[in-house]
Amino acid sequence: MAHRLQIRLLTWDVKDTLLKLRQPIGEEYASKARAHGLEVEALALEQAFGQAYRAQSHSFPNYGLSQGLTSHQWWLDVVLQTFHLAGIRDAKAVAPIADQLYKDLSRPCTWQVLEGAEAALKGCRERGLRLAVVSNFDRRLEDILVGLGLRDHFDFLLTSEATGWPKPDPRIFQEALRLANVEPAVAAHIGDSYHCDYKGARAVGMHSFLVVGPGPLDPAVKDSVPQEHILPSLLHLLPALDRLEGSPPEV
Repeated sequence: MAHRLQIRLLTWDVKDTLLKLRQPIGEEYASKARAHGLEVEALALEQAFGQAYRAQSHSFPNYGLSQGLTSHQWWLDVVLQTFHLAGIRDAKAVAPIADQLYKDLSRPCTWQVLEGAEAALKGCRERGLRLAVVSNFDRRLEDILVGLGLRDHFDFLLTSEATGWPKPDPRIFQEALRLANVEPAVAAHIGDSYHCDYKGARAVGMHSFLVVGPGPLDPAVKDSVPQEHILPSLLHLLPALDRLEGSPPEV
């Protein structure tokens, strides 16, 4: 009789997998600007943020830690550049807005737990699985998870800031396997990024699930990820684990 696979460790991405901002980033930035006497359109800030974030990530990967930056300074620079691209070039006027945004985005109340997340975490715990976070978040993550009541679900947290290895670097996944003392064949990762989460985990031999949300799938992802690895929401995780382990879903 063939030995049935039994998953022992589940590692989790956080942003847009377990949590999301309560309001879109453009609205968050516009609201703080308004409180400081600046009127900037939320859509313009949303678009500018995307540009600024990509440019900063390219020039100073993983919060610029290897180039002498802190994650705090990295984020302040992103905010300053976002407003600059949106037409506000007075850095002195934007500096207090940047400070406020950094503080506010550190607060649990700025974030919300996604549908199905708590039920999935509890269900995994009830099955005796070990759970851990593997995230490209910064040092603020633990306090956010504590404030939202999620921290106790996890045996340990690994962030790219703490380890120095941003996903999809194999070393952050390998460190999770080492800490949990499990082989990759009995571990699975859950996240919303095809490149960082799904491919990153599979590259070290782990199983992986891709959280895609309700929208249409990117054709490249659709062609590359088996249907049984795709989760429209975390409500689909436990049945997907049942299929992976070869056992019928519980009735």
